[in-house]
Amino acid sequence: MTSTSSATLPSRPADLGTIVVLAWSGEAPGGDMPYLLAYPLGDAEGGPEASSSAVERLLEGSGLPVGGDLVDGFARSGLPVSLLVEAGQAVVSMAQLKAQCQAPREWLEAVGVRGFAYFVFTTRLWPEAVPGRHVDPAALAAFAGSEETLKQAAHVVLPVRSLRG
Repeated sequence: MTSTSSATLPSRPADLGTIVVLAWSGEAPGGDMPYLLAYPLGDAEGGPEASSSAVERLLEGSGLPVGGDLVDGFARSGLPVSLLVEAGQAVVSMAQLKAQCQAPREWLEAVGVRGFAYFVFTTRLWPEAVPGRHVDPAALAAFAGSEETLKQAAHVVLPVRSLRG
């Protein structure tokens, strides 16, 4: 995470707290769909509410509406969020944030076929799912698929870039 100069975005990395990104794939029409989920743990200096609010400001300031329509990264030029896939890692970059995660083989295959990932960045806290610990697939499905999580999120079809062109 880096700092920002915009008044509408988090002014300090500590405002966001820890942001976690998870990659998984699931059945969808046309084959497996690669998903990315980003969420705050709620450990910002100002507490859980500050973390959630800072994520919302980050998203809205980046033109990614929380609870709004799906943003098509292929159709929207100048999208301030990108996805780099390299060496088994998924790296999401925004002006104020860079987060990465190890991507499972199935996700890498799905993103290779589709050329994009469905990115959900929610303001909803999930402090139980911390980095370095195994996330139970049922718990992930319950959190990622819950109406509360989805309504408190920006949804983006995020084209994939790679270093190899």
